[in-house]
Amino acid sequence: MRQTITIKDVALRAGCGVATVSRVLNNSGSTSVDMQQRVQAAADMLGFEFSEVGRSLQSSTTRTIGCVVPSLANPVYADAVQGAQEYFQAAGYQTLLVCTNYDTEFETQAIRTLTAKQVDGFVLTVSDTIFSEGLKSIKSRGIPHCLLFSMASDDEQSWSVDDLSAASRVSDAFVEKGHIDVGFLALKFKSSDRARQRYQGFVLGCHRNGMKKPALLEINEDSQELTSFLKDFLQKNPTLTGIFASNDFLALATIRSARALGLNVPGDLSIVGFDGIEVGTMVEPSLATIVTDPKMMGRGAARTVLSVINGTSAPVLPDPKLTFSFRAGGSLAFPAAERADDEKAATLSPSNNPTNKNDKIQQERLK
Repeated sequence: MRQTITIKDVALRAGCGVATVSRVLNNSGSTSVDMQQRVQAAADMLGFEFSEVGRSLQSSTTRTIGCVVPSLANPVYADAVQGAQEYFQAAGYQTLLVCTNYDTEFETQAIRTLTAKQVDGFVLTVSDTIFSEGLKSIKSRGIPHCLLFSMASDDEQSWSVDDLSAASRVSDAFVEKGHIDVGFLALKFKSSDRARQRYQGFVLGCHRNGMKKPALLEINEDSQELTSFLKDFLQKNPTLTGIFASNDFLALATIRSARALGLNVPGDLSIVGFDGIEVGTMVEPSLATIVTDPKMMGRGAARTVLSVINGTSAPVLPDPKLTFSFRAGGSLAFPAAERADDEKAATLSPSNNPTNKNDKIQQERLK
């Protein structure tokens, strides 16, 4: 069994007292250059390192920050976490990361676990800021924290995108291409208040542009039946010509499912995403989407948490209008019927619905 090296071992090797070793290695007091060299040489030779547990007991701080996000599969959260982690690391803090997989119960459990580990603060995205039990626990304990992407109440900060305005901008993009009847595809609102905000903004934008209220399709994050859901959704909404997905991952999955149904994107169905992940520029057609800066958001949230810990002024939140931009892409175009009719407003009739056509073709092939 490996023997644990203690500070006493270092003191014996360096020929000094334990207090001297502590002063040298913690750089917390004056000692001669010779003694500093002897202590450092002894510590290096023995492979001694201070116990972080011991440090935390002495200083009442763990130099750790809890970071809670729904998933790292979505590059948006991965980039945001990286931005926060880089800032914390430069300030001498380590990040303890937990992914909740959009599970509200696990979210509460994860926050309680990190709280028990006595993290000094939190950067977190929660399912719903109003009902999150974990967030309530953090606030009741007075733990420094900053929300990331989630909505913020009046008494706290959140580095997030102006979801309402961004979603409203998507309605502008649709109407500019002649779309009147569109839909919204999202994760279950109970697991993502961001998706709910985007839907509300999209509804307002469609109303402002004189479009129909967008049809809504909610799915689970791990749903493997998107193609089936999309087929039913389009059959129930046969005049629909475009879909706004609440994030780029869903948008790309929708393109794949549309193709599986025999639909052409954007010929039969235009699709717009949200987030601006890089892979959206690498597919064909390229993805039309709302572009955000998640790494900047992560850094901002980290700066806010440390400002609370250190008692300094909090960083200024970005202008909401500058938190997003629209990126045109090949997945958004004029509806097929409109292009064929001198770009006059038109929508697909139930008899011309591509999904119905595809079903008929497949039925003929099976005869």
